[in-house]
Amino acid sequence: MITPYYRSASRDFTLLHGDTFELLPQFNFHFDMIFADPPYFLSNDGISVQAGKIVSVNKGEWDRGGTSEEINEFNKRWISLCRDKLKEDGTIWISGTYHNIFSVANSLTELGFKILNVVTWAKTNPPPNISCRYFTYSTEFIIWARKSTKRPHHFNYELMKRLNDDKQMTDVWRLPAIAPWEKSCGKHPTQKPLALLTRIILASTNQNGWILDPFAGSSTTGIAANLIGRRFLGIEREQEFVEISRKRREEINNFKVYGNYRSKIKDIARSEIYEPNCFVCEEEAFVDLPF
Repeated sequence: MITPYYRSASRDFTLLHGDTFELLPQFNFHFDMIFADPPYFLSNDGISVQAGKIVSVNKGEWDRGGTSEEINEFNKRWISLCRDKLKEDGTIWISGTYHNIFSVANSLTELGFKILNVVTWAKTNPPPNISCRYFTYSTEFIIWARKSTKRPHHFNYELMKRLNDDKQMTDVWRLPAIAPWEKSCGKHPTQKPLALLTRIILASTNQNGWILDPFAGSSTTGIAANLIGRRFLGIEREQEFVEISRKRREEINNFKVYGNYRSKIKDIARSEIYEPNCFVCEEEAFVDLPF
């Protein structure tokens, strides 16, 4: 029997502490959406710049790469496990850089997914390139794919259009990296901004939808989900990060903090005007995890 590391009182945020390869096969539940920020395999003893200081690019042993064959096998294995946890009309979003994104795309195709878009996240505040021998790295990529090549997926097209001043939203998103207020409980070395996850979740789920993150980190996915009325299950192996996740979720139990966070994310304020009041049947609204 799985025992959650942490669960919010409202049961909209559940966190499992352990290896996603071991935990995913232990339960049967289907999610509306999955967001995954897997290892990019960037920890190669190089250096970068952060807040004006030279720092190591090493994130931890979990981010050290192996051979290309090992990386491909890693990606195909976890994506296959996640496929079994998606609803038939569900979608998956996977972030990466050129270091891992091609392997991810190949794995998705081999496993029968249909790739819908490759979103380019253009960071408005990228770190400088200290070698001055390359263009400054300022983007990450997020593949959006649906489980079935034939079954229609969910997309809040009208909402995305109206959030973009009544123009079709493109696959290039200009959003900043994390802000200081997002690090109040500690910082994960590859933490994503709430604005990015909020847009992803708004685009592809309805109210009360269930979202899975198999590499939860500090649970930005879960915080974003709860800020806009979705439910979350995260799996994280590192003790340090599950504790940060717990603190972040408890932090937004404070109504003032909750409201402050929502006010800082532009898409949330605008979605309150435009997001359709989707009907959710009583049975769907109260569906819960099997543990």
